[in-house]
Amino acid sequence: MSDITTSALSETDTLSVGGERRRRTGGRGAERIRTGAAGKYRNLVNRLAKTELLDPAALDAMHEASLTILEEIGMDIMLPEARAIMKAHGADVTEGADRVRFDRDLIMDMIAFAPREFQMFARNPERNVKMGGNNLVFAQIASAPFVADREGGRRAGNQEDFRKLVKLAQCYDVIHTTGGYPVEPIDIHASVRHLDCLSDMVKLTDKVFHCYSLGKQRNLDAIEIARIGRGVSMEQMESEPSLFTIINSSSPLRLDGPMLQGIIEMSSRGQVVVMTPFTLAGAMAPVTIAGAVVQQNAEALCGIAFTQMVKRGTPVVYGGFTSNVDMKTGAPAFGTPEYMKAVIVGGQLARRYGIPYRTSNTNAANTLDAQAAYESAFSLWALTQGGGNFIMHSAGWSEGGLTASFEKFILDVDMLQMVAEFLTPLDVSQDALALDAVREVGPGGHFFGTAHTLARYESAFYSPILSDWRNFETWTEAGRPTTYDHANRVFKEKLTSYERPPIDPAVEEELDAFVAKRKAEGGVATDF
Repeated sequence: MSDITTSALSETDTLSVGGERRRRTGGRGAERIRTGAAGKYRNLVNRLAKTELLDPAALDAMHEASLTILEEIGMDIMLPEARAIMKAHGADVTEGADRVRFDRDLIMDMIAFAPREFQMFARNPERNVKMGGNNLVFAQIASAPFVADREGGRRAGNQEDFRKLVKLAQCYDVIHTTGGYPVEPIDIHASVRHLDCLSDMVKLTDKVFHCYSLGKQRNLDAIEIARIGRGVSMEQMESEPSLFTIINSSSPLRLDGPMLQGIIEMSSRGQVVVMTPFTLAGAMAPVTIAGAVVQQNAEALCGIAFTQMVKRGTPVVYGGFTSNVDMKTGAPAFGTPEYMKAVIVGGQLARRYGIPYRTSNTNAANTLDAQAAYESAFSLWALTQGGGNFIMHSAGWSEGGLTASFEKFILDVDMLQMVAEFLTPLDVSQDALALDAVREVGPGGHFFGTAHTLARYESAFYSPILSDWRNFETWTEAGRPTTYDHANRVFKEKLTSYERPPIDPAVEEELDAFVAKRKAEGGVATDF
């Protein structure tokens, strides 16, 4: 009897072999040996029919309401340079004030220039990612002020943990981009933090990465670091987007100076802007999900239109981040039914405009528990059914985004890989239909020892990272390890086996020289 025979039945199961009834001797009490699938989870495509919560008339009503907001109420545009660009394109700018109003035809004319699909170029061409269409791209958690693992507890972000999280992102193919800083390393002075962090992104990974729009010079430094990392000219860089930034409106109905400057610097150089309002229903947006999404849509359309005013055809992503708050405490809630509805409707709107769609894998749990899993599961369900293209905070998000958790990172990677497996088209070839195997076994037999099974058993099914399938007795003898225990062990093993991706020594030398030069110049001005 093969190993696969004895590893798939329970302690009390029996099977017929050669006409005899035999009790199995191994099974769920045995330790499972799992092998990964290197390179399997790149370039994911979601071929599922997209869920549509709104019929065409309701979607039209939401679209028209958003344009009415931009026409009648307008947005506060808190950067004179941006207002001048908008005015030159026909927006109604009130002299001496921040308020700008937009004719609906102007908005629609501008967003029509946004590309439906585009590619982002990584240092390693095999890590390039496709945005839009049915493509699905997962990015690591970004911007958490705290970091946590079981031994160290919750603590302020620091460079050591920042680097560990970046390394973990490199270790898994299902994490396609690194996102922003997975945790903010506050032990590096803010004036030069971006130089150290982005340099680490280039050296420790070979994937597409993000820059923060926190002032013009940070954007310029980031673009130069990405250019050096790829070893290309600025002309090539501007035609091959290699960097993305998240632009958050200051909801309700405001775009502040640093965000607007970020759009100008990134869009003018052909880099990717992900325009994402932060609209929490009941707080910074109307308490109804419909009203909150209408506001999200108005703010997103304003920012998207502005990218095209800066440079027509520049790549941009429609970002949705509408959820609700706990009306008892005011705390943000994630992975809720309301969040799921907002994600799916946001996808409908993005498809209406023909623009790639960003959403997020979220939860509000404070530790690695059932809440962390089910809220993330609901988030992943919604974004998959809703047609999300670019998924921020895909792995490691905890405490409503305040904490980057090492153990949650591993749990999320496992869930992302399950999503990827689910999205793999079902094989219905003649070989997969297995008629020869059914003929061989016939009535009353088993399939464990067939040639069909033996040729496929090692890769027949997804092998989870964390699930513990031992029987109760064996699991008890092993100390009753939990998912938290397994995740803690796995992230440490991954860090131990991490290998830095190769980089051209000349590129690394040029990168180090640029960072040293910018540090000697003082980096960027800060208030502290």
